[in-house]
Amino acid sequence: MRSIWNGAISFGLVRIPIKLVNATESRTVLFRQIHAPDGGRIRHRKVCELEDREVAQAEIVRGYEDADGSIIPITDEDLAHLPIPTVKTIEIVAFVPADRIDPLQLDAAYYLAANGARAAKPYTLLREALKRSNRVAIAKFALYGRERLGMLRVAGDAIVMHGLLWPDEVRAPEGVAPDANVTIRDKELDLADVLMDTLGEIDLGDLHDEYRKALEEVIIAKATGEALPEAPEPTAPGRIPDLVTALEESVRAAHESRAGREPAPAARKAAAKKTAAGKTGTKKAAADKAEGKEAPTGKPSPPAKRTPAGSAAKGAKKAASGRRKTTAENTASRDHSA
Repeated sequence: MRSIWNGAISFGLVRIPIKLVNATESRTVLFRQIHAPDGGRIRHRKVCELEDREVAQAEIVRGYEDADGSIIPITDEDLAHLPIPTVKTIEIVAFVPADRIDPLQLDAAYYLAANGARAAKPYTLLREALKRSNRVAIAKFALYGRERLGMLRVAGDAIVMHGLLWPDEVRAPEGVAPDANVTIRDKELDLADVLMDTLGEIDLGDLHDEYRKALEEVIIAKATGEALPEAPEPTAPGRIPDLVTALEESVRAAHESRAGREPAPAARKAAAKKTAAGKTGTKKAAADKAEGKEAPTGKPSPPAKRTPAGSAAKGAKKAASGRRKTTAENTASRDHSA
């Protein structure tokens, strides 16, 4: 992974040379603006308003507009002389429990990679100290022309830094909650608890971006001249007379959904018993073989042969899937390269 910043972690008098690497990436399907009548690309050109001509990127520098409208040029060399220690240093200022950090403050995430052999031991020391203390480190660092706040924590064998918004950048939730006085009955809370327990937990790795998947299918269909996929018919929600009924119906639907995904308790027990019996039989057969005993005479039925037609159909389906995947990759590549 390509580093976006090189510097060091300042941990008291300990300095840890590190490289900053983006920990996340965007999977968003990108679009371009085009001219509807002829499909020509719409481009934004950078033009100098004084010379009325397009200028190259090499001629462009940053500038600060003063109160009187005058522009003060600011170069990279000017920024390198900022009188703050965090220009090339992630300066740890405190260690706090993780629950002290408001999730509203969390921003972009970065991996902190040890930069060179001499960074290995202090890097490992900081990582193990964070693990043992069950705390996170709060640090200040400068990136992209401004000083930022960060939170360092352990992820596996690596140290991760989350950018944090400054506390005054998080808005107070004024006017967000309902103004009216609302009374929640115990039965409603009990049903909400049952619904949460019924829905249970989920492995976040099982969640996928269905919108992006559907969008890629539309792009493939347009690129290959196929018919566009049909959108599902919207189902009108039934009338729910009150909150308790809505909760009860939700619990029932959640039970049915879970029953469809998981085997019933009796089926789970039977499967476990069958698995245990299979293991016992396997162990007995191995023991008999070791003692020179003959195996039982019962012959298992031979496996069903795959017909050539079935194999050909499966191969054709796999080839079609490969063509569709290649088309999606080519389409995405054209979008990014364009």
